[in-house]
Amino acid sequence: MTRVLVAEKIGASGIDLLRQHFDVDTAFDDDGFDFAARIGDYDGLLIRSATKVTADVLEQATNLKAIGRAGVGVDNVDVPAATKRGIIVANAPESNVVTAAEHTMALLLALARNVPQAHAALTQGKWERSKWSGIELEGKTLGILGFGRIGQLVAARAKGFGMRIVAFDPFVSAERYKELGVVKADDSDGVYDVADFLTLHLPKTPETEGWLDAEALAKCKDGVRVLNVARGPLIVEDDLIAALDSGKVGAAALDVFRSEPLTESPLFGRPNVIVTPHLGASTAEATDRAGFQAAEQVVAALTGGAVTTAVNVPAIKAEDLEVLGPYVPLCSHLGRLAMALAEGSSVDRVEVELLGRIAGRDTRPLATATLLGVLHGHTEEDINAVNAPAVAEERGIELVETKNATARDFENLVRVTVVAGDRRERVVGTTFGRLNRPHLLEAWGQRFDVQLDEHLAVFRYADRPGMIGRIGTAFGEAGVNIVSAAVGRQADDADADHEAVMVVTTDGAVPGEVVDGVVAGDGFTSGRAITL
Repeated sequence: MTRVLVAEKIGASGIDLLRQHFDVDTAFDDDGFDFAARIGDYDGLLIRSATKVTADVLEQATNLKAIGRAGVGVDNVDVPAATKRGIIVANAPESNVVTAAEHTMALLLALARNVPQAHAALTQGKWERSKWSGIELEGKTLGILGFGRIGQLVAARAKGFGMRIVAFDPFVSAERYKELGVVKADDSDGVYDVADFLTLHLPKTPETEGWLDAEALAKCKDGVRVLNVARGPLIVEDDLIAALDSGKVGAAALDVFRSEPLTESPLFGRPNVIVTPHLGASTAEATDRAGFQAAEQVVAALTGGAVTTAVNVPAIKAEDLEVLGPYVPLCSHLGRLAMALAEGSSVDRVEVELLGRIAGRDTRPLATATLLGVLHGHTEEDINAVNAPAVAEERGIELVETKNATARDFENLVRVTVVAGDRRERVVGTTFGRLNRPHLLEAWGQRFDVQLDEHLAVFRYADRPGMIGRIGTAFGEAGVNIVSAAVGRQADDADADHEAVMVVTTDGAVPGEVVDGVVAGDGFTSGRAITL
């Protein structure tokens, strides 16, 4: 009989589900259980965060076919090693969204009514009604930065208190904002300007780290109340402390911190700061839900069902892999490029056109890879090849895929268009050679041919002598080495003022200030630095 090991304690509902299908052992009930020595006996494994499933452990897991993680992250699993061994890894990404949203509301109410402070005073024998008088939520504006699943749940609950909601997230369609009755800000400044309460629900990426710093806080209303139940590094703590001292920030409620666990901080003990020890996902229901959802995925993986939250299930059939395989990374790159070139736009639709012999295959993996590129680094939830379509649907982003067996001038061609209102940003690419190297063929309306590398920059400028040299000089002065370059330009009317686009690839990331310096020059209209 198929055997499953539950390594850590989860809700009884998850264990009961597994026992309906398999022979189940619970390692957490056995103090002497030797995990590494016995893992080879099991077909399935269910874990939480404490169990480390390393490559060495997987070497011993000769029968293992599926790993279920009762929670969101899979940092404690060597996913590449599991994938190499053909082991499905699945998580429970939706298990804590309600819990996190409700904890945000708990802190929001606590901030408004000074609940923890009043409780502490009264238990110390102080009756201080006037000191801890609060404010009403009704009629106040809640600003939400990051409008994914949790942000949207917070908005729905805050509307029940009569709050006005203003949110910023360019990776949610304008139509979705309308459906939820939420005002869509054009940028984060549009949230800072009006928010009485400001809550963060952004993912942690290099771009969002330190998002709420002194510059951002200076743009907020005086006395704004700040909440963070997302990621600690989103806030520059020293800048928040300074803003609390000056009164720019009236109060703050924090559930997460840059380093955890944390028991000492200059933020602790302040009368206008509420803190909790990362309780956003900590409820009995969330724990039970995570275990049950992870158990469902293990059951599906071991019985031939659909593993809907897998992080590594190969979606390409074996017979299609040889043809489509090289185009999966190309589509991901094109999705990221299109989003970078449409910077700041609110995405409504992603169009994927597949031309040539690849159109005769099951091309859903290519459309999904494009979505992964578009959404990369812009969602609070972990995105993978299985859940990307559902995440896009939640955000009101429509995916449109078209196929044509003919590709003029090329054997195969991929066109990706990001649609944001009336704006359309298209990039085109293909692969060349025995190694199927990805090439970019079109961007910002101009055609060229350049091999895609990890680091590149794109510039749009007036087509006149000397412009290419100015880019090279600026890069040289900044110590950025150009690997390759290509120029696209219109040449149908020699008397007209034309626009040209130049793409350069480099052997290192291009600093944003270098691009800004080039674009500030006469004749340049825009530029982007992109790392794939």
